[in-house]
Amino acid sequence: MSAAQAPAPQQALHEALLRIGDSTLILGHRVSEWCGHSPVLEEDIALANVALDLIGQTQLWLGLAGEVEGAGRSADALAYRRDAAQFRNLLIAERPNGDFGMTLMRQYLFDAYHMLLLQRLTASSDPRVAAIAAKAAKEVAYHLERSADLVVRLGDGTEESRRRMQTALDELWSYTGEFFIADAIDEAMADAAIMPHPASLKDAWLAEVSATLSEATLKVPASTYAHKGGRRGVHSEHLGHLLANMQFLQRAYPTAVW
Repeated sequence: MSAAQAPAPQQALHEALLRIGDSTLILGHRVSEWCGHSPVLEEDIALANVALDLIGQTQLWLGLAGEVEGAGRSADALAYRRDAAQFRNLLIAERPNGDFGMTLMRQYLFDAYHMLLLQRLTASSDPRVAAIAAKAAKEVAYHLERSADLVVRLGDGTEESRRRMQTALDELWSYTGEFFIADAIDEAMADAAIMPHPASLKDAWLAEVSATLSEATLKVPASTYAHKGGRRGVHSEHLGHLLANMQFLQRAYPTAVW
């Protein structure tokens, strides 16, 4: 990478933090949409807790992003006062909930990646990043244990539950390629030992996911996963709809305080 291509260190860190925080923010809001609508009360409570964990992590990641940026923007400002094209979340996070099988499969594929990322981030050369990762990893360990267990139970359950889980896997698989594709921001973070290179997570993720899907009697799709935009600011119409609901109060009453 030439000096002209390399982003400034603070700019690269700010962008990298947005990528993590935006993903937890958007997925957290997606999961929260199940509140009051889950198939059983236990799942209603469990999904609400997962959503709260993700939003809490967002507060930390975007808070640090605002601090690094140095422009006076808080976590709230970054969450509620940016347009869709300025978000850097993984595309899988903004996918619609669909049925319960789709939501669980999306959660599991993300959790497996998220846990690996956080484990590596605890060794970050930036102590602020390492501290946030260590706190978040405790919560995400539960997320992964829970989502993996449910994928297995439903995949290896009834004919109908297995069909729905396989349909969800086939639909979501192509979005997982974005986990492992790097650009100049990722290269800069890896070179500085602040964050792992995305490609370095791929083998461990595949091993984790393949073992779980095998136990669930689900078939890994034959198609390779592909990159579809996401962190580069290319999003689907789903993100715009989600933000319209999520940001309404802040946009309508920008000076309001509690």
